[in-house]
Amino acid sequence: MKVLHINKSDHVGGAAVAAVRLLDALHQHGTDVRMLVLEGFGDHARVELLGRSGIYRQMMFLGEVFSFVPFEKNRQNRFSFSRSRFGFDISRHPLVREADVIHLHWINQGFLSLKGLRKLIDLGKPVVWTLHDTWPFTGGCHYPGTCGGFTSTCGQCPMLKSPAPDDLSARQHETKEKIYKDAAITFVGCSRWMQKMAAGSSLVRKDLKHEVEQIFNPVDTWLFRPVDKMKLRQSLGLPEGKNLLLFGAANVADPRKGIGLLLRALNYIAQKEPELKEKLELMVFGKNIEVLGGQLPFKLHSYDVVTSEVEMAGLYQAADLFVLPSMQDNLPNTVVESMACGTPVVAFQIGGVPEMVHHMKSGFLSAPGKSKELALGILSVLENHAELGRNARIFAEENFDPEVIAQQYQKLYQQITG
Repeated sequence: MKVLHINKSDHVGGAAVAAVRLLDALHQHGTDVRMLVLEGFGDHARVELLGRSGIYRQMMFLGEVFSFVPFEKNRQNRFSFSRSRFGFDISRHPLVREADVIHLHWINQGFLSLKGLRKLIDLGKPVVWTLHDTWPFTGGCHYPGTCGGFTSTCGQCPMLKSPAPDDLSARQHETKEKIYKDAAITFVGCSRWMQKMAAGSSLVRKDLKHEVEQIFNPVDTWLFRPVDKMKLRQSLGLPEGKNLLLFGAANVADPRKGIGLLLRALNYIAQKEPELKEKLELMVFGKNIEVLGGQLPFKLHSYDVVTSEVEMAGLYQAADLFVLPSMQDNLPNTVVESMACGTPVVAFQIGGVPEMVHHMKSGFLSAPGKSKELALGILSVLENHAELGRNARIFAEENFDPEVIAQQYQKLYQQITG
């Protein structure tokens, strides 16, 4: 059985990281698996680049972005909604033609248009689609927030400048409905939260004969593992006698990642426990860290964009806890990685996070948006981070190990091809 994974990139974004990890896990498990991407480093033996020129790829990306500008409510939502008007037709690619199973991941921003998606699905091959966000079952949004339009026909989209019953979201919903009709698609939520949302959508519901499974993302539990924190801090030039908090995201400035809520929590800590100004320091990774400016009450260790998994593991291993102030998220790789390193997580009770972080057992879960409660959670976990970290590691070994996840996907492939 030949399985082809399809994702826009092999290195940019959480979906890319998760997809490549799954690719490696399946290969180690003995599955004949390859990946096709639009852009990447090109140095992975089982990943093939689509082979389009950089200029052509950029044209598709810009075409996709600017085609949405007339519809957008504001610039902040520009990348929260994908129109999928521009993209490539990969249905005749040799890897696609020889595959027994097509496994989709994240395909937006100029990779596959809706027309290209239709041609791929019309090949009649069994399709598995891992849901890294909600776009596959909405009229275009990647996270719907409080909007439940995807359970019916979309329309009246709050992300659009002129919401209406027949707006862009409703038209795209109708197009997807036609594409998915009679298609052999099995959707996989990385979290039970995503699985439940997908199963409740009008595009994926069971009476359309689409199955919705749930399988976690894998993480290399040998690379991401607990180590001697003090020795590691010495090698990284970090203080040995301080409490270190870690926060990071692909884009620190992304409002969905909750940087404003984190700043309020940290300032509350500084006011409530002023002695911690000399004992507590913050480590941050990702682009646009400069948005923090002079707003932090604690010393900052800045790491910009981290591309090395070894370096990334080192940051989790050196920290006493990882804080995730996101208000919308599926199954963040950051939480999976932190727990595997034995570093407890403080987060809001949103998305798939409660399926990983067990309150006061492997971390702390705050009510969504409550920065004061998030602050109290940070203080609470700092008092008992060693024990909570041990519990987090045990959960990661049992649920995120590559062999565990590979077996689950291999079983799924056999079911849909048998």
